[in-house]
Amino acid sequence: MDFCFFVLLALFFSSAATAADNINVVESETGFYYTIQKGDTLWDLSRQFNDSPWLWPELWEENDQISNPHWIFPGERIRLYKKSGTQATAIESVPSMPSPAPKAEAPYFLFSAINRVGFIRKPPVEPSGTLLDVEGKKTLISEGDIVYIRPSADASQNQLIPGSRHTVFRYMAPTDARNSTDTIGTQHYLLGIVEVTQKKPDLVTATVIKSFRTMRVDDLLMPYVQKSAKIELKPSTPGIEGQIVISEEHSTLTGDYVLAFIDKGRSDHIEVGQQYSIYRQQKLDSGAALPPVDLGAFMVLHTEATTSTVVITNASNNIRRGEHFRTPIR
Repeated sequence: MDFCFFVLLALFFSSAATAADNINVVESETGFYYTIQKGDTLWDLSRQFNDSPWLWPELWEENDQISNPHWIFPGERIRLYKKSGTQATAIESVPSMPSPAPKAEAPYFLFSAINRVGFIRKPPVEPSGTLLDVEGKKTLISEGDIVYIRPSADASQNQLIPGSRHTVFRYMAPTDARNSTDTIGTQHYLLGIVEVTQKKPDLVTATVIKSFRTMRVDDLLMPYVQKSAKIELKPSTPGIEGQIVISEEHSTLTGDYVLAFIDKGRSDHIEVGQQYSIYRQQKLDSGAALPPVDLGAFMVLHTEATTSTVVITNASNNIRRGEHFRTPIR
């Protein structure tokens, strides 16, 4: 947990010690714990204890017993933070001399799975190589496997060298009535990461060091680019209106933390860390417009020129492909 989180908690508990019983927070030898109440979500608890709902992944990371962040149950105890390597201090204690306030850190959203976030691009990325075979002649390739790569004819000689890392991906078509590879671009579905161990003129050997999804022979490679899981929150661009193209898995968009693609990108002044509202515009049979129905919100994780990849952070209603989004109304 970062230092700002500790400071916020200390300030909260010192100013609200008398209300500790009311909010079901207790101190133990390993840290502060909270008892889940009916209606609680990690999103809301992060807002309450960390002053930002976008830091919910940190609460999840601190609580290995929560297998699914969408499902937490009344009566369950969660750890707010642990005092690893530090001396415990009573909630009621107040330092005689206040310490200098730490430099304020910009609010951020932590998305630990950032390296598996795919994208839609037009034209598509030219692959640097193709998975030709796997040691042991396995049908499905997974973490730890030794794989053999055929370099692309026009790939740079400096790309597939020993020690270099590459993202394994697959082309997919986000096709529906309105969007296709011709109109919006090609989906790049990220599968894992390999590290090159040996290079010969026509054959490269590598080890699968990370598997996001199952890989197979004929999947493609592109140079690996390290991304930070810490996404600084940024103001939304005024006047934005757009649509959700499709979910990354081509499945339902219902539920929080689903990845999806939108039809706006850098050319529309969309930036990583921005948040937008999802809504549905309904009409009467007469054609008269009804008030928009709020469906939820998303956070931008990756941008291309004309598209972006987003994560649904709050789904209050069923969300379908083609739903509209806009700049949040303040």
